[in-house]
Amino acid sequence: MLFTIILNLIIGAAEVIGGIFSGSLSLISDALHNFSDALAIIISYIAIKISKITQTEGFTFGFKRAEILAALINASALLVISIFLIWEAIERFYEPNTIGATVMFIVALIGLIANILGALLLRADSKNSLNLKSAYLHLFSDAVTSVAVILGAICIHYWRIYWLDPLLTIAISIYILIESFKILKHTLIILMMGKPDHISLTDVKTALEAISEIDNIHHCHLWMLTDKLFHFEAHIDINNINNTDTDKILHKAEQILKDKFGITHSTLQIEKSRCDSKELLNHV
Repeated sequence: MLFTIILNLIIGAAEVIGGIFSGSLSLISDALHNFSDALAIIISYIAIKISKITQTEGFTFGFKRAEILAALINASALLVISIFLIWEAIERFYEPNTIGATVMFIVALIGLIANILGALLLRADSKNSLNLKSAYLHLFSDAVTSVAVILGAICIHYWRIYWLDPLLTIAISIYILIESFKILKHTLIILMMGKPDHISLTDVKTALEAISEIDNIHHCHLWMLTDKLFHFEAHIDINNINNTDTDKILHKAEQILKDKFGITHSTLQIEKSRCDSKELLNHV
């Protein structure tokens, strides 16, 4: 990660200088993305370290959501930067300026190589962490930006299409806005204790009630602690509770939750007609 951070800072500085000399807004926008990349990776790295701290009495769930907060910060930063660049690009349409296409092309090409290298370093880990996925998106979006800037430089050099520079900036920023919003939405769902999209509470109820000793599942809660850790709690009505080995029932239920739904942490309260309401959700 340290190599990726240093790489982005160097390329960002080079693109700022190149953008100023060439007059290219899209090159400066790429530079801003590179600086935000470095910050995103730093935030992600710190969050990973914090998330590994053992839980305490004050934080009984530990600090695993530090990575979710990092993803939220990174996605929010991308949204703000993209909106700012769209605004700047619109102004550039009304006040176009001459752009040095050669400098624009060379600096963007160097940036492309660096961004591809950085993205490849994070690609594998991004599949298993929303935090690293947000950092990877920073780098991937920069690579896409560099490609667009290179194509823009070629068009400007041969056909003097100067309005293409702000147009590319807007197109790139819209793409980043859409991708960032997806991550932002997912992080907010996790922080609001939403359930995983792929798990249906009705399916969980049906699967658990298929255990012969269980009459009913009610007062259920399912939420994501992180994008990979799912927690579940419920009340379980047991038939003939006096003659039932509750440990075996709990083991069966926990195994179903783990194997079928990927729920690794569950709290199941065994009872016999204790609750008046047998609804799946307890509306209070």
